[in-house]
Amino acid sequence: MLWKDSSGSDNIEDRRGIGGKLLGGGIGAGVIGLIIYLLTGNSSALLDQVNNPARDGGTFTQEQRASQAEDSAFVSVVLKETEDVWHQIFNQMGATYEEPRLVMFNQYVQSDCGGASSSSGPFYCPLDRRVYIDLSFYNELKDRFKAPGNFAMAYVIAHEVGHHVQNLLGKSEKIQQMRKRLNDVEYNRLSVKMELQADFYAGVWAHYTEKMKGIIEKGDIDEALTAANAIGDDRLQKEAQGYIVPDAFTHGTSAQRVYWFKKGYETGDIKQGDTFSDPSL
Repeated sequence: MLWKDSSGSDNIEDRRGIGGKLLGGGIGAGVIGLIIYLLTGNSSALLDQVNNPARDGGTFTQEQRASQAEDSAFVSVVLKETEDVWHQIFNQMGATYEEPRLVMFNQYVQSDCGGASSSSGPFYCPLDRRVYIDLSFYNELKDRFKAPGNFAMAYVIAHEVGHHVQNLLGKSEKIQQMRKRLNDVEYNRLSVKMELQADFYAGVWAHYTEKMKGIIEKGDIDEALTAANAIGDDRLQKEAQGYIVPDAFTHGTSAQRVYWFKKGYETGDIKQGDTFSDPSL
């Protein structure tokens, strides 16, 4: 991705180096993890808060901060690219795009959806309209998920911004209203549809970014597809426990994630991303 000559976003909050512990007293760690799960479908956040009930945010030295300067600049540029694209798409729909903020943190962060640690992975909180990401996830993509390349990280950011788009369009609120009358299996299926639509929106962003800016290089889309394939529920469950439980899926299979990102990228048509009406899901 040709990004170094591009401007970054003004909607960045750098909370790295800000320490903190999980809330005590009124709201327990397990409850905080549950809130994130209900709002975002991020089951790893739930498990992490149960298994790791207290973590310090820690601090970075000046030298460590300097080593992450390029990654943070890249994240800022990608966020700005999403802003440009979604402003145009919303304008075409006769609507106004409200930009989210992106919070960079290390180890632990507090959001309006509760607290989360780095192992929860990047997430979006609809209550404060912020994307949260520990930049160490960039290394996790490369090392754990075998999905190297800066466009793999761009896909992850665009996916979380996709949840913000859903929030602006009123989809997040509808899902939460439905949550009250669904059992866990039914809600998981709804969560999969939500996540796959965010993948589709990430693909739409890639389509417009390539068309509008010409900064996508050969191999970038393959990097995104590799990342989408690597973080499918079926693959992660197989690696973690040796078997697959489809009823426990919350984000979709590797094949589904690849399919919906590709559909968004190839069509660039937001109207074709209605995962909730897809009978195959």
